[in-house]
Order: sequence, then C-alpha cells, then structure tokens
Amino acid sequence: MDPFEFIGNYWWLVFPLGGALGGSVGAFMRNARKWDEQRRQDKIELARIKYGARAAEAEHARVTQAEIERTLARHRAVNGRWLDYELDVAKLIDYPLMTDMREPLTLDFHRAKRDADALRPDDAAELEDPGRLAEYRDAVRHFETTFDLAEQEARRRRTSDFTVVEQQSLTRAKKFIALADDPAATHAERQSAYKRAMRELEGLVVLPAATTDAFEQRIAGAIDAPPLGDAGTR
Repeated sequence: MDPFEFIGNYWWLVFPLGGALGGSVGAFMRNARKWDEQRRQDKIELARIKYGARAAEAEHARVTQAEIERTLARHRAVNGRWLDYELDVAKLIDYPLMTDMREPLTLDFHRAKRDADALRPDDAAELEDPGRLAEYRDAVRHFETTFDLAEQEARRRRTSDFTVVEQQSLTRAKKFIALADDPAATHAERQSAYKRAMRELEGLVVLPAATTDAFEQRIAGAIDAPPLGDAGTR
C-alpha cells in the first residue's frame, strides 16, 4: 500500500501517535533537565568537599601550631617553677621534700621532668608530627601534675618530719646561707658561713649540684678565695 494512501485511510491514528510521541519527548526532556541539575549539584558538592577539606587542613595546621606553642610554654613554665627551688638554697631548706628522692611523690616528679625534657625537641617543627606532639604533650602534662603534687606535699609538711634538733640545724643553716650570700660580708666571713651551712645541712637536705654551683657562682671570689694576707705570697 502506498504510504500516502495509508495515511489518508488511517489519518485518525496521527493524533494518538503524535500525542504518545510528544509525551515521550517531553518526558525525555524533563529527565534530561533533572540529570543536568543533578550533575550540577554533584559538582557543587564535590567542590565543597574538596575546598572544605583544604580549609579543614589549614585549620588543623593552625591549631596544631598553636598546640605546639602552648605545650612548649607549659613545659617552660613548670621548669621555671622548679628552677625557683633549684637556684634557692634557702627555699630548699624550707621545703626539703622537693629533693628527697625517698619520697614517692618527689621521685615521680623528677622522673616526669626527665621524661619531658628528653622529649622536648631542639626544633619545634619536629612536633608537627601528630604522634610526636601527642607523646610530648602527655609527658608535659604528667610533669606538670607530678610537680603540683610534690609541691603541695612539700608545702604541707615543710620541715615537720625533722626532730627539734634537726630543725635547729636547718635554722642555723639558713642564717649561714644568708651571711654567705651577703655582699657586705668579708670574703672570710662568706667562705666560713657557706662551709658551716653545708655542715649543718649534711644528712638532712639534699642540695642538687646545680643548686650549689649556682650559689657558688653567685658569690664567686668568696668561696675558696685565699685570705687577703696570703695574696702576695703566691
């Protein structure tokens, strides 16, 4: 049959077929627009994730740097608190527990200090490694905590563990230390006072080498200085 003849005979089919075809095309176009919109949204989401991750990394780096500086500062602060004792003979006489390694709290504090000092890097950039920073931060916190406990106990007990005779020795030692540290005293007086203080403290208070070294440097020229009358005979 000739196509035109078919169309002429079955012209009424054009409308249903056209409607169906038109509906299919319309549905296809609607779906295409949805797909385009979905792809656009996906690209936006991927970009947000990508740049959000970068921003998060930058924020993490900033926080990490702040944490590094904060941890180093805390370490310096606790060391400074200990230095106030270590460089002051009179203070160690008042709080002898701070150097008495027979005391568990004191021993814990000194061990924690050793560990924290060992983990402190020469270059702060080394702490940019999260694992290294976490280990160092924990050590500093332990150092801080154990120092607090030892100091509290030392201040609570002071010299109460000593007998009356021993406390009298500590009192005399403090007087001798004050004289040895007095620049107005003569060399002979300062030298004698220092030696007498050390004798009074013997067996009672442990003075770290750093303590005696710092004290002797502070009064350099007085300790082991030759009597003035002997200066010309050497």
